[in-house]
Amino acid sequence: MALQATPSIAQAREPDPRYLVGALPRGTLVDSCVLIDVLANDPIWADWSLNALERCASLGPLVINPLILAEISPRFERASDLEAALAVLPLVKAALPWDAAFLAGQAFKVYRLSQGLKTSPMPDFYIGAHALVAQLQLLTRDSARYRSYFPSLALVAP
Repeated sequence: MALQATPSIAQAREPDPRYLVGALPRGTLVDSCVLIDVLANDPIWADWSLNALERCASLGPLVINPLILAEISPRFERASDLEAALAVLPLVKAALPWDAAFLAGQAFKVYRLSQGLKTSPMPDFYIGAHALVAQLQLLTRDSARYRSYFPSLALVAP
């Protein structure tokens, strides 16, 4: 694994082609911020998020993983309440791929080398790596970190 640094930003580089397949996305991984917008009927972002979900759903499955579920779960008292709220959306639950864990760790290493303060990989690294490894585009409003650490990841963002 070679890290390639530029004067402005370092990026994780993975030479194994299974991580960098240039195919069209096979669906959309939906970031927690978009789901929170919809579930909380956010006055600023709910319309954008709903429209983006509809557009992405017309192209393929909408996918979530356990980390995304964990990020939205504090807004609910019971798991059954969360499941009921999500049931109105056409979401496919997917496990986090093993290969995504390695790639998330590599992104975290770059983060730490650029003076990041967190001491363990953040959910965004796993989410971005999941989307990249599974050939999914990522629907998010928080695109800056994904663009920095996963520049080849297809994003749907404002």
